[in-house]
Amino acid sequence: MAQSPDVNRQIVLNERPSGQPDENTLRLTTTEVPTPGPNEMLVRTVYLSLDPYMRGRMNDAKSYAEPVAIGGVMTAQVVGQVVASNLEGFEAGDYVLSGSGWQDYAISDGTEVMNLGKSPQNPSWALGILGMPGYTAYAGLLKIGEPKPGETVVVAAAAGPVGATVGQIAKIKGCRVVGVAGGAEKCAHVVDNLGFDACIDHNAPDFAEQLKQTCPDGIDVYFENVGGKVLYAVLPLLNPFARMPVCGVVAWYNLPGLPEGPDMGPAIMGTLLRMKVKMQGFIIFDSFTREVYEEFRRDMTEWIADGSIQYKEHMVDGLENAPEALNQLLSGGNFGKMVVNVGA
Repeated sequence: MAQSPDVNRQIVLNERPSGQPDENTLRLTTTEVPTPGPNEMLVRTVYLSLDPYMRGRMNDAKSYAEPVAIGGVMTAQVVGQVVASNLEGFEAGDYVLSGSGWQDYAISDGTEVMNLGKSPQNPSWALGILGMPGYTAYAGLLKIGEPKPGETVVVAAAAGPVGATVGQIAKIKGCRVVGVAGGAEKCAHVVDNLGFDACIDHNAPDFAEQLKQTCPDGIDVYFENVGGKVLYAVLPLLNPFARMPVCGVVAWYNLPGLPEGPDMGPAIMGTLLRMKVKMQGFIIFDSFTREVYEEFRRDMTEWIADGSIQYKEHMVDGLENAPEALNQLLSGGNFGKMVVNVGA
C-alpha cells in the first residue's frame, strides 16, 4: 500500500519485545489524515530515519526518554513536507525536519521542527550527515574524545553513519584511525573510500589479535557505539588517559537480560582505574550547547563541500518495510545510514 492523500498509515508498538523484535512487536494500522487547527500544520513524511536507539524505546524501562506506549506510533525523526499550514514561519511545500514518527502524516505546532526550505539539496541528509548521526560523531569525538595529532583512534561500526563520520573527522584532525566493521566489503569501503588507515573485520576468529597488531602503540581514543566483543578487545589496548565517548551499545540492545559468559565488570572497571580512562556516555541533544551545534553545522558543511567527508545512505523503500529494516540495522546488516523512503 503506497502513500495516499486520504489515508494515514501508522506503525504502532503492538507489544514490548523480549529480545529481538518479531512480527508481533509492531503493527501497521490506518487512520484518517488529520486536519491542522489554529497554529498547526500538516506534515507529510518523505523520509523516515531508522536508528539503534529505537530498540530501547520499545522497553518499559528507565531511560533518558519515555518509552513508546503500547498502541503508540513508533518514534522517529523524519524529513517531511508541509501539506497545509496555519503556523507562522511554515508554508505549504516547505521541507521540514521533525519528530513525526513512523506514519505518513502528522500534525505539528512547530515545536522542535526545523524548516529546511522549499528545495533543499539532498533533503534526506538532514537525517544523517547533517543531522543527529553527524552531530553525534562530531560532538562526541571532538568534545569528549579530544583527539590530538598522532594519536590512535579506534572506531566501532566504522561503516555506519556515526562511525564513518567519526573516523573521517579524526583523520582531518591528524590522527591514525583504525575502524572495526562487519565483513570484507565494509572494511574495504572504510579504507578505500573513507580514508581510514586500517579496518578490521570483527567476524574474524582472531579479531582481538588483529586489533592488537594494528594498534602497536595502543589506543588513545575509542569511540564506542557497539559494546560486546569489540569493547572487550579494546580494553587491554587502552593507553593511560585514553578517552572513550559512548553513544550506544547496539550489540546488547536485543538481550533479554545480562549477557552470557564471564563477568567482564572487573576487567572494565579495573582498566578504567589503572589506565585513568575517561569514559563518558552522552545523549546528543541533551549533552551539548547550541554553540556546539552551530560549530558542527559550519564545519560539516565545509567538509562536505571540499570533499573531506564522504557519506553513504542505505535507502529502503516503503513504510511497511521499516520494521524489517530496523532489525537489519540492529544486526549490522545496514551499509550506511538507514533511511526509509516513505513518500519521495
